[in-house]
Amino acid sequence: MNSPLTVSSLNEQIKALLETTFSSIYVEGEISNLTYHNSGHIYFSIKDDKSIISCVMFRGNAKNLKFCLKVGQKIVISGSLTVYAPRGNYQLLCNKIEPSGTGALALAYEQLKTKLQIKGYFDKNIKKPLPKYPKTIFVITSNTGAAIEDMKKVLANRYPLAKIILLPTLVQGDGAKDNIAKNIQIADDVSAKDLKFETKNLIIVGRGGGSIEDLWAFNEEIVADAIFEAKTPIISAVGHESDFVISDFVADIRASTPSNAIEISTPNINDLRQYTDTLCDDFNHKYKSVIFTKEQELKHLSLSFKQHSLENRFELVLSNIKQLKQQFNNNFIQILKINSNKIDNIKNGFELNHPEKKDKKGFVQLTKENKIIDLEKLMIDDTISLQNSHFKIDCKVLSKKSF
Repeated sequence: MNSPLTVSSLNEQIKALLETTFSSIYVEGEISNLTYHNSGHIYFSIKDDKSIISCVMFRGNAKNLKFCLKVGQKIVISGSLTVYAPRGNYQLLCNKIEPSGTGALALAYEQLKTKLQIKGYFDKNIKKPLPKYPKTIFVITSNTGAAIEDMKKVLANRYPLAKIILLPTLVQGDGAKDNIAKNIQIADDVSAKDLKFETKNLIIVGRGGGSIEDLWAFNEEIVADAIFEAKTPIISAVGHESDFVISDFVADIRASTPSNAIEISTPNINDLRQYTDTLCDDFNHKYKSVIFTKEQELKHLSLSFKQHSLENRFELVLSNIKQLKQQFNNNFIQILKINSNKIDNIKNGFELNHPEKKDKKGFVQLTKENKIIDLEKLMIDDTISLQNSHFKIDCKVLSKKSF
């Protein structure tokens, strides 16, 4: 009779049999019981309508997983069967996982895009404006690619007043995402120091075209975080016009190409020259206009000063004095004339009543109580005097008749 196997021995035989028989399998199922462990390993199960199997993806393979696993998600696994001998449990060891029916990169792209949109990374209200006249442009790209050379040429022709500072950066492959994020932080720190002196800087993050795998570093969350946290305005210029990556949505501005990033971030120096000429013409015109206006105001003030000067006031006073003097003279002459006429009238009256003129034959002066009186005013019995230059006769009225 054969000796019985120990439990350990049986498990080891089962382990050897399963791992050699199912060393390479390709299986599809729906995720359940999902756990992301602190160690970096991922534990879960996949199932169909009848069965379930435990799965594990260790950290070495998990770090290459482009998308996030979710309960209920249907996936396709490439891997092998393994047995955990101490417990006699077998599980599917996952080397590679793809979403069922769609590419892993496409799914990872949509998952991260949705996540960052919910966090507010794409909010247009927080986008920073580009400086109108940039002084320094930090470029985060490869120092060996065609992109940097194209950018230098465009800047030299378009706006040579600005300078480019290149931070040589890995833009694809292992370590690219960390290198891009690190250089964004470095450029932002240097720019922040310059901002104390009110210089205007910006950062361009980008590279030339390529496949989705080539551009994938710009779809990583660590890069999105670095762009979002930067204080300096950032332009994302990755690939060609048709290429859209996560950095395009997070950045303040998206450029279709690296060369286009220079075009949209700098003014055209020829336009500035023409604008400067226009400003000079406008300045000269306004200067002449201001000078002319001030001259007219000065003339007006000078004329006003003359009109209100002491000399003019003295002339006005003298004119008033002359006018008053003339008026006084005229009034005085008028008074003299009036009084002269009065004297002439008195003289004429005196001459008419002169005693010598009383000697005319048949004419005497009639008086009553030494006052000349008209004949018609005499009454009967009035005592009157008849007088000429030689005689005076007192008489009494005896009768009065009218004719």
